[in-house]
Amino acid sequence: MANTQKTVIVTGASQGIGAAVVKAFLERGYNVVGTSRNATKSAELKASDKLVLVDGDIGQAVTARKVIEATVQKFGSVDVVVNNAGIFSAKPFTDYSADDFRALVSTNLEGYIYITQLAVKQMLAQKSGGSVVAITSSLVKNPIGGLPVALPMITKGGLEAITRSLASEYSKEHIRFNAVAPGVVDTPLHKDNPKDFLKTLSPMGTISTSEEIANAVVYLTESRQITGEVLHVDGGAHNGKW
Repeated sequence: MANTQKTVIVTGASQGIGAAVVKAFLERGYNVVGTSRNATKSAELKASDKLVLVDGDIGQAVTARKVIEATVQKFGSVDVVVNNAGIFSAKPFTDYSADDFRALVSTNLEGYIYITQLAVKQMLAQKSGGSVVAITSSLVKNPIGGLPVALPMITKGGLEAITRSLASEYSKEHIRFNAVAPGVVDTPLHKDNPKDFLKTLSPMGTISTSEEIANAVVYLTESRQITGEVLHVDGGAHNGKW
């Protein structure tokens, strides 16, 4: 059982991978603060003494401040951040609009930056280290010709770059930065996609569960010697052509 005094912030917490991450940390004795646009209306999560839910758009700095303030007020510390919130769309490169790009940057990049800046400031003040985990995509390393996602991958690739940079910047303070890069995951995002097609996107012909991604997040969080790492949970898709 993990230290019950440690507190985790999870963005994009209301469903799918985010909800699975919240549940995985609660099961290990952590305090958790979950945030999303409609976190308090989540069908999968219910607020409790160990779980605080905060509504808001994580791409807005005001939401990040609200989440950090709620975390410190309720639990007294910020020890872990899981930057799970993200949006994704597939279309030919020339079909993406300026609004599409702005939305991707707001959620996927600004949604990482604002909450992580405030969390790191709090971790530095606590002087007890910390962990930040991002959720990226195996498509950053291994694009698939028939799956046009160039613009989303600009943002996901950016998360992998900032993960490595911050791991170096804060190594002496023992604040670790890692990422999980899933392949296809059985979440509401893919509810309208044929399962047989989704299986072709993995060399193993498998689809990950949200719980498998959550287990990888917990592993990186609790592995005190791992920093600057991108852990692929994708059935081998990042290895290349199959």
